[in-house]
Amino acid sequence: MKRTIVKIDEKRCNGCGICVTGCHEGALQIVDGKAVILREDYCDGLGACIPECPQGAISLEEREAEPFDEKAVLERTLQPLSEHESNPPGKNELQPLQVLATRPVQFPVQLHLINPHNNIFKGADVLLAADCTAYTAPDFHTRYLKNKLLVIACPKLDSNRDTYVDKLAQMIGNTGIETLTVLIMEVPCCGGLLEIVKKAREKCSRYIPVKKVMLTIQGNLKSEEWI
Repeated sequence: MKRTIVKIDEKRCNGCGICVTGCHEGALQIVDGKAVILREDYCDGLGACIPECPQGAISLEEREAEPFDEKAVLERTLQPLSEHESNPPGKNELQPLQVLATRPVQFPVQLHLINPHNNIFKGADVLLAADCTAYTAPDFHTRYLKNKLLVIACPKLDSNRDTYVDKLAQMIGNTGIETLTVLIMEVPCCGGLLEIVKKAREKCSRYIPVKKVMLTIQGNLKSEEWI
């Protein structure tokens, strides 16, 4: 089918690999020192990787290509990362954690899209935040996210809670996150996020500390406790 898809200018590409980490669907890889589209069906054609390229080597074009397969992309997020994917060329050029202490240091952050096997989570303190919290708490980044990796989810609007339980269980038991802070609002639907975490922890033989932090609907801290 004819559709919009990413185009890479080989002459401009210097093989830095920054676009690989910028492609959330995993369509790009570095082959023989150049970025290439490894899987056409992984490319959604939206061009999120374009601003990541410091050489201006990425653009969009209309051509015959395999259709975007969202299901295949989601299935990929459940597979362990290869060594090449975990440490792509150019990774060392990304800003270190201490520089980004007050904002997310990984992408994607939505739990449906996160690969629970990603080595970035190994030994990390993770903030699992209900979607609304970042919009209500003015100190979200400086107080709650500082020095943590961010994962967001909504137990009311997101579908397939079992997937969330499985992913969190993999992050706890296999990937080895260090601690998990659950940031929720004082509304009934947010309680579902805490239940998901409890079920995930019950599935694991490995125990990790879980901290529950609740905000008022005005975005102020109401309570916090280790559970």
